[in-house]
Amino acid sequence: MPANGIAIRVENVTQRFRVIHERHDTVRELFSKLFRQRSSYSDFEAVKNVSFDVPKGQMIGLIGRNGSGKSTLLKIIAGVYRPTVGKVHVTGSLAPLIELGAGFHHELTGRENILLNGLLMGYSKAEMLEREQRIIDFAEIGDFIDTPVKQYSSGMYMRLAFSVATEVDPDVLLIDEILAVGDAGFQQKCFDRLRSFKQAGKTIAFVSHSMDQVEQHCDRVLLIDKGSILAAGLPHEVIEAYQSSMGLEVVGAH
Repeated sequence: MPANGIAIRVENVTQRFRVIHERHDTVRELFSKLFRQRSSYSDFEAVKNVSFDVPKGQMIGLIGRNGSGKSTLLKIIAGVYRPTVGKVHVTGSLAPLIELGAGFHHELTGRENILLNGLLMGYSKAEMLEREQRIIDFAEIGDFIDTPVKQYSSGMYMRLAFSVATEVDPDVLLIDEILAVGDAGFQQKCFDRLRSFKQAGKTIAFVSHSMDQVEQHCDRVLLIDKGSILAAGLPHEVIEAYQSSMGLEVVGAH
């Protein structure tokens, strides 16, 4: 188990997926599949023997190219995936914002989804009703709160999801690019809340392609490349390493 003061511990984690190859060039090959016992497949390691700790009260950023394994790693921490090898320990309650609209029932209204999400997180109806107006006020979606969420824009999804996840006061918050769909004003409002979370000793893991946001808000950064940790350290140091690995001009160098 993690030592005192550690909110997230990832120990020697590998996540392996089986990729099935089923290309059929002819109708005969397609029908012959019905009589074959085995399909052609290969194993793909999306995360490779990754280990790190995140202390309580720290905001850690995960950066890297598309397909590097950042989102997979966040889903492992959230419990969406069970690692093929290794262990993950999370201390305290956890709220994941790892996929836009995840956890919402599209036929229900925003107000109904507030209650549903709270119940799924273990809160009572009375507790969620007490939080409801604060959630609605923060989300700033007006009368759409009583509209089925299937009619929401991506920005409205994000506003409501972030408002619910942060109002239920988790110990650990996981965020995967969801803030990228919000306007600048609401993004600033979200980061102000994240700052108050950190001050209250909460822990945040943040996946983003915005190097400005990562450098401004994160205490520590991991650079993920081909499923492995390529670099770890202070934001500006790791961002410079990332930009160099991409062949980009290093900006804002310290």
